[in-house]
Amino acid sequence: MKILFTGGGTGGHIFPIVAIAREIRRIYAKKDLEFHYIGPKDEFGQILLSQEDFQINTITTGKIRNYFSFENLTDILFKIPLSFIQSFFLIAKINPDLVFGKGGPGAVPVLFWAKIFKISIFIHESDAVPGRSNQIASKWAKKIFVSFPKTEYFNLDKVVISGNQIRKELLEGDISTAKNLFNLTLEKPVIMFCGGSQGAEAINDFVLRTLNDLLKDYEIIHITGMQNYKENLAESGVVIDKNLEKYYHSVAFLDEEKLKHVYKASNLVISRAGASAIFEIAALGKPSIIVPLPTSAQNHQAKNAYAYAAEGAAIVVEQDNLVQHFFLEKLQTIFAEQGTLQKMSEEALRFSKPFAAKTIAREILEFLML
Repeated sequence: MKILFTGGGTGGHIFPIVAIAREIRRIYAKKDLEFHYIGPKDEFGQILLSQEDFQINTITTGKIRNYFSFENLTDILFKIPLSFIQSFFLIAKINPDLVFGKGGPGAVPVLFWAKIFKISIFIHESDAVPGRSNQIASKWAKKIFVSFPKTEYFNLDKVVISGNQIRKELLEGDISTAKNLFNLTLEKPVIMFCGGSQGAEAINDFVLRTLNDLLKDYEIIHITGMQNYKENLAESGVVIDKNLEKYYHSVAFLDEEKLKHVYKASNLVISRAGASAIFEIAALGKPSIIVPLPTSAQNHQAKNAYAYAAEGAAIVVEQDNLVQHFFLEKLQTIFAEQGTLQKMSEEALRFSKPFAAKTIAREILEFLML
């Protein structure tokens, strides 16, 4: 049994694929199961997938931007045609029983040839508004799994509301372990700031501008992103009040094993509005302030954020409103009003669908075993 996964090159594509693969293996114990992946070259993603025993193939990918760029020309003339040629040979070689698409420009050529070869296609859309790739692929797919109930565009006859796949191991965190790992004092409410794989710089800059005022009332775990860590560490060392230093914990990146403990210890999470982040936060029942990335494709992060906030689980703060006094006032309101955190936590859990990966895994296996 060969299942081929395809998608873009960000964590928002790879983490859900890992979650689904783990659930398939839990349900289907036979040895005749192979997982394959075709997508853009991404060192981080390749490490994660190789740990899950995927056979990985990379292709050149290009995209068509909604603004003028000379890169559009090179992508249209060279990269996109090459991706179709590479995908043709890989699909012919692997000959999978089913192809699962997670969106992103790397998925389109793979799914195109799956359609031509009459291989069954399932896709998943994480966001409230589908990306261009999934809009195209939805016409070829037998089933379309969605995270948000009011996802735009798709043919409802094909849609299954599954939620977004999270790695259920993230639910197994421990506060004592987090305290030991990061030398937390736990003397104040713990807030985790995370900018995601894109757009971390604006959140990092805000944290640094507001650092000492934040640390007066809160203990901060700050995930800066790999590219920004050294610069952030140097700048925070200059601006921080030495008497408050023990309340600030800056890290470049957290793997799954450490992230689950940080989530558990956090009283509030400040995050971008990628679907993976939102559904992880929701599954853990964590109150949150969501800061959508203003440059996200089709403004999908804003739509994700407001769809989630409408449930009462989070507050949305636009990036332009990351202003010190405004933001601190929001924090004070959340922590001061009795029952606010508890209500946000309850609504987050109500919104979450922690068994999304299992739902999709069962649908895949039932289809293949008919």
